[in-house]
Amino acid sequence: MSNFDYDLIVIGSGPSGESAAMNGAKANLRVAVVDLREEVGGNCTHQGTIPSKALRHAVHQVMRFNRNPMFRNMAEPKWLSYQDVRKTAQKVIDQQVAMRARFYARNNVDLKVGEASFEDDNTLTLVLPDGQTEKFRAKNFVIATGSRPYRPPEIDFNHPRVFDSDTILNFDGTPRHIVIYGAGVIGCEYASIFNGLGSKVDLINPGERLLAFMDDEISDALSYHLRGHGVMIRHAESFKSVEGFDDHIILTLESGKKIKADAFMWANGRTGNTDKLNLDAIGLQADGRGQIKVNDHYQTSVEHVFAAGDVIGWPSLASAAYDQGRSVSGVITNNGTYRKINSVPTGIYTIPEISSIGKTERELTEAKVPYEIGKAYFKDTARAQITGEETGVLKLLFHRETTELLGIHCFGDQAAEILHIGQAIMAQTDGGNTIRYFLEHTFNYPTMAEAYRVAALNGLNRIF
Repeated sequence: MSNFDYDLIVIGSGPSGESAAMNGAKANLRVAVVDLREEVGGNCTHQGTIPSKALRHAVHQVMRFNRNPMFRNMAEPKWLSYQDVRKTAQKVIDQQVAMRARFYARNNVDLKVGEASFEDDNTLTLVLPDGQTEKFRAKNFVIATGSRPYRPPEIDFNHPRVFDSDTILNFDGTPRHIVIYGAGVIGCEYASIFNGLGSKVDLINPGERLLAFMDDEISDALSYHLRGHGVMIRHAESFKSVEGFDDHIILTLESGKKIKADAFMWANGRTGNTDKLNLDAIGLQADGRGQIKVNDHYQTSVEHVFAAGDVIGWPSLASAAYDQGRSVSGVITNNGTYRKINSVPTGIYTIPEISSIGKTERELTEAKVPYEIGKAYFKDTARAQITGEETGVLKLLFHRETTELLGIHCFGDQAAEILHIGQAIMAQTDGGNTIRYFLEHTFNYPTMAEAYRVAALNGLNRIF
């Protein structure tokens, strides 16, 4: 008889935790999942990816209605309050929770609610919601606790007009003017959402460019688009202080600028949820950002303790977290489901969307790779003209001698969907990865996929 209660305990029920648990259970491990919430799904479902993308979709639908010439003479412009779009997001959250709860029940995975911490190498202490404690022993552990917004100690996040990317979901008004500090993925997405709701938005960027990790041209396109819709973008500005008053806030920047607004949102950095795990008890230590170091098999320095998802850092995407969690239990069970994750597509749900995979122009130039560019502007495609979503571009980077696809960058409606067509071609081996694929195969017409054919022709015409 084993002296372990479980073969595997997973701490966290977000994407990486869920996939680790499901894959482990399917390999006949005795699995338990521990989470602070009574409802599964983790931060991804309750505070991150799902609610923000649901908010974005609702806002985008209203924007499409208001600019559709077919309705211009039939109805007044429609405007939703922030509370209205929050309600639509909550419906999606409820659906996600119900679906994911069925996964656990169907696979006989035990769910434990409480705050987990290590007691020793194989023992986890769980503080239950009523204050009682329970202890569980397991052969293996997966730390999948995710991350939370970084909170500078000098900011009073208890003030009713001061928010981070988690608490903004509880905002019960629609600000006439909001200041967002931090122009990374989260900051840019919420700038799009509030701008779409009709709010005046100041987006404060500590860096020189929006989304500096993206292809320069795509970053510039987003900046131009946001500014064209009234977003005030301030680059190279550093935070000094924020003061909260009854009816407004005042943000002071190191440059001396002061901005008065109805609300302030901090969106600059995240930290791993590891501070309550008592990692010292098992000889582990998180870095200054609360993240845990792992090897290529998601194994920590403690052989039977693994970690996956946001808590290990890059790429901090829900899509990658699912694959990481599945790979972790693949390592534990040796069931053939492990894979090393190297290339991950980026999806940024601004309005319009951004998505990319592979190298940027800057990277290829620095590496002295002889590349060429093929472009298709959405305004020139029949499908975009039909839908009215004419803002955007598909950009293909390819080797001018081998015609191998090196990078794909898309800005526009459904960019995150469109990207996957090219991603599939980039993954081909034995000469299958070539921009010529898009000329040698027929695409449905009219579709957005046709943009690949247009971009391929545009690029190959540059080769002499």
